[in-house]
Amino acid sequence: MRDRIADSVAVEKPLASSARSTAMLMGITTASRLLGFVRQAAVNAVFGASGNADVLNAVFNIPNNLRKLLAEGALSAAFIPVLSRSSADPADRESGAPQAIVRSLLTFQLIVLVPVLVLSVVFAGHVTGFILDFPEIERTELAAELFRWFIHYTLLISVSAVLMGTLNSNGRFLVPAVTPILFSVCVIGSVLLLHRRLGLYAMAVGVLAGGVAQIVAQIPQFTRSGFDFRPSFDFRNEHFRTIMRRWLPVVAASSVFAINQQISLYFASGLEDGSSSALANAVIFWQLPQGIFGVSIMTVLFPRMSREAAVDDRPALKRTLGFGIRGIVALLVPSSILLGMLGQEIVAMAFQRGNFELADTIRTAEVLAAYCFGMAGVSAFSFLQRFYYSHGDYRTPTVAAVAVAAVDVGLSLWLKETSLRVTGLAVANSIAFTAGAVVLLLRSGSVVGGVEGRAIVTTLAKTAASAVPAVVVILLQRRLLGAWWQTGSSVAGFGMLTLIGVAALAGVAAGFVVFRVEIVSILLRSRTRGRGE
Repeated sequence: MRDRIADSVAVEKPLASSARSTAMLMGITTASRLLGFVRQAAVNAVFGASGNADVLNAVFNIPNNLRKLLAEGALSAAFIPVLSRSSADPADRESGAPQAIVRSLLTFQLIVLVPVLVLSVVFAGHVTGFILDFPEIERTELAAELFRWFIHYTLLISVSAVLMGTLNSNGRFLVPAVTPILFSVCVIGSVLLLHRRLGLYAMAVGVLAGGVAQIVAQIPQFTRSGFDFRPSFDFRNEHFRTIMRRWLPVVAASSVFAINQQISLYFASGLEDGSSSALANAVIFWQLPQGIFGVSIMTVLFPRMSREAAVDDRPALKRTLGFGIRGIVALLVPSSILLGMLGQEIVAMAFQRGNFELADTIRTAEVLAAYCFGMAGVSAFSFLQRFYYSHGDYRTPTVAAVAVAAVDVGLSLWLKETSLRVTGLAVANSIAFTAGAVVLLLRSGSVVGGVEGRAIVTTLAKTAASAVPAVVVILLQRRLLGAWWQTGSSVAGFGMLTLIGVAALAGVAAGFVVFRVEIVSILLRSRTRGRGE
């Protein structure tokens, strides 16, 4: 009995540590995402949400998707497990293997990406003409010109991703989490200060300046951790070759999603004016809880799962997998409910000013509600992909990615021709990813000996019950106050939305405590023990 208690305490302490790290990242990411709202609000107020703004949003999404393909998502999935194992190996540390891995990877990125960027500038018109479907020749030409600027962000964010992965593998999360704030500050400053002189190109200047700032901010901690930027052409190194062998399948899976997202933008650009902007703006809001909760959980638990898989500790891997899925359910299900129900009010207060009108608010809120339907599914799918990557299975996530993309495109082709129009693209995305997450979760049981399904269902039930008071608050304010948000952004409106939001969140928080939702209980216990110590 004593041994079992000791084992239980030993398990909970690491989970409490991971929960605290996740909570820290959530706080920083909240500030970052809120500033992202300010960034997009500035862009919308200056450039509007249709016409040339459609071009701006659609073109910026091209390097943004390449970022996921070549940098943060795919690279981290292949890079972090290898670097984590090498950093934990005394012989590798003694020989300087972790430093050699990073130098080789940075050099390889330059060799590959610089020629790609040169070709992209030369053939910009062909690239944008193939990816986007603007009917007007003026917008097609504008898209090519903007693309020649935005595409260079791919190199900057790729280098930043290596620095970020290096620091995360060494247990350093704070500085990498802060860098998106610098990006937003650069874009906001450039748009507000330079738009009269440069027009749409002011955002391009801000994006490139933000990419540089993300690199510069991480350099001090990167070098203090024993790493440097000396070039290394040792591409035969076994660690580097392992990363490449793993990166290619991850790129294949990520490319499916990148292509899929570009197809959605292609479909949107062929619909009514404002459709591309509605899609892009809805994603801005959707990414707030997704980034605060889903990405934070994944960032902290992925290196942990990689270490557990490295020593074949399947019971620990099972606990971490279950903890991550339950955390995603507990935090993202109520987030999706609140964001979906308050979409019109939130979009109006954040964006409805200047050239962003009531019709733009309504269209964006409709797309946002459809995306919220699949918020937990998207996050769970991404987390489960990392679970498979952590123990070297790259085939399963790739097959799942292809299947999800096929379902998404098939549903999009149908739904965009219905009365849903651009909202149908978001509905298709939510259905496809949720189904994919369920399939991956069920398959993961064969790897770790079960998926703790009863615990996940229990967490879902507790979370749904916790959200009931918030739903009541939102429905009650609509009945009493009506469509107060239609007049657009104002100080009074912000105050009203803040009161409604605080009341709804308080209801959810109270439910979490009453029903003892796991991730909150662990944080409260660890905080209490910390005070006692």
